[in-house]
Amino acid sequence: MFRLLFAEALSLLPVHFHRILVPLAWSQGILSQKQLEGALQRSARLINIAKKPVIYAGQGVIALPEGPKLLKELADKTCIPVTTTVQGLGGFDELDEKSLHMLGMHGSPYANMAIQDADLVIALGARFDDRVTGNIAKFAPQAKAAAAEKRGGLIHFEIMPKNINKVVQTTEAVERDVPLVNEKASRPEWFSQINDWKKRLPFAYEKETPDGLIKPQSVIEKLSNLTPKERTIITTGVGQHQMWTAQPFRWRHPRTMITSGGLGTMGFGLPAAIGCKVARPDALVIDINGDASFSMTLTELSTAAQFNIGVKIIILNNEEQGMVTQWQSIFYEDRFAHTHQKNPDFVKLSEAMGVQAERCIAPNDVETKLKWLIESDGPVLLEIVTDKKVPVLPMVEAGSTLHEMRVYDEGMSALGLLHPAKSPYETYTLIYATAKEKARRAKLKIKMEAAGRTGR
Repeated sequence: MFRLLFAEALSLLPVHFHRILVPLAWSQGILSQKQLEGALQRSARLINIAKKPVIYAGQGVIALPEGPKLLKELADKTCIPVTTTVQGLGGFDELDEKSLHMLGMHGSPYANMAIQDADLVIALGARFDDRVTGNIAKFAPQAKAAAAEKRGGLIHFEIMPKNINKVVQTTEAVERDVPLVNEKASRPEWFSQINDWKKRLPFAYEKETPDGLIKPQSVIEKLSNLTPKERTIITTGVGQHQMWTAQPFRWRHPRTMITSGGLGTMGFGLPAAIGCKVARPDALVIDINGDASFSMTLTELSTAAQFNIGVKIIILNNEEQGMVTQWQSIFYEDRFAHTHQKNPDFVKLSEAMGVQAERCIAPNDVETKLKWLIESDGPVLLEIVTDKKVPVLPMVEAGSTLHEMRVYDEGMSALGLLHPAKSPYETYTLIYATAKEKARRAKLKIKMEAAGRTGR
């Protein structure tokens, strides 16, 4: 349900939204009818004159079954690009050319750039949390400037009144649907800029070699290509694997990404997968987990085995609490504390509990092992031993603005090199594998082979 509370530019939605949302909004009684009508008319004008609008969709979009359909109709009619939060993934088809994918701390660079450069930001069922906004004072500067000149601003559709003006100040608050707006055939200049960002700043990572170590992002890409999106549900724990899952996987349907994106509860993935499979026995349910997060609720393997609940489990095993080590590396000069794991043998443990299990340590075997996982009957587990110290990129550091990102660029050759800004809202740090890091990985590979290619 999106009870609509906007700020300064509500007018995005096609007129048929009124039939669904107006009765609900009106029942809240926050604004008088006269105030609502005035705000809606002002909002309609802003939508129609905006040059660079962006829709920012959160979990509220998928709270009603018709939400994603209405969002698509809105985006198609007004030709406005759409970015989503982690909790809103699947609310908009990511194969649509208007998709900017996820935004925020580990979101796509082009989504972050678009938010910063937009003259109108329309937030649907989202709450402007800190992982999305970055530095609040510098969030969406062009939209704020446009609001002052009455040619743009911020719109907020939100079910909970307490979230309005809680983080980002809006010019107007409206509980109601949007009036009819003019249909836009295209926005060539705006999409030209967005496509340029997509080309120059994609979700990039260091590619693996056949005789090297498995890159976790590569696993997710392969899995995305192998799974039927209309009947696949993905659950995750919390950590690096959660963000890697959100990034290269292509989300096309609502409620197909089940993750603890608000509370950030490690261990969430396996119990959630069991619940999803019981609720949707026809679905392919895959739990993508990290070794640390999985270890917190691994005893639920026995539940899956006892009741023959056919969940598929992938453990991306880097033998550490990777998200924490990433922060310790960046902010504490590699002073690692209490983040490296001494794991059990996950294959033997699973088999002891009655769950089929295999291990994968070679890049060339990943696709074959994933097919085995998908096609096997009953609960199964695949441990994939991945490279260590692989950062989740892009990354907007705490306190930074959305356009200040650490990104990976294989074309650069200096750690921490600041790329010349292409616009006032484009500053990003380029990260790549140093010679020292490559040497460490070579030693790790030798160690793995000496251990009998078990990855332990």
